[in-house]
Amino acid sequence: MAAPGEDRDWQRLDLWLWCARVARTRSACAKLIEAGAVRINRQPTQKAHARLRPGDVLTLALGSADRGVVKIWRVVGLGDRRGPAPEARLLYEDLSAEE
Repeated sequence: MAAPGEDRDWQRLDLWLWCARVARTRSACAKLIEAGAVRINRQPTQKAHARLRPGDVLTLALGSADRGVVKIWRVVGLGDRRGPAPEARLLYEDLSAEE
């Protein structure tokens, strides 16, 4: 990912969503982004390569139009790998439950 010696404080949006287990494949995460279902800090984005940093707030519109679910997550960490679900939950703080 990062070049040797390069300190990256960001991660591609599609890769982070895949590590956070939002969808099964990275291409499915990219399609979700391109469909306009993801906002970063309230700003709509349709770019899978958008830079995501810890502290950013994601708004995710998941599900179908008639049974849609909106999730609001604060990015807590960047993913090194796609691990099990308990590990993936450590990447974000769910703000949806607070509202």
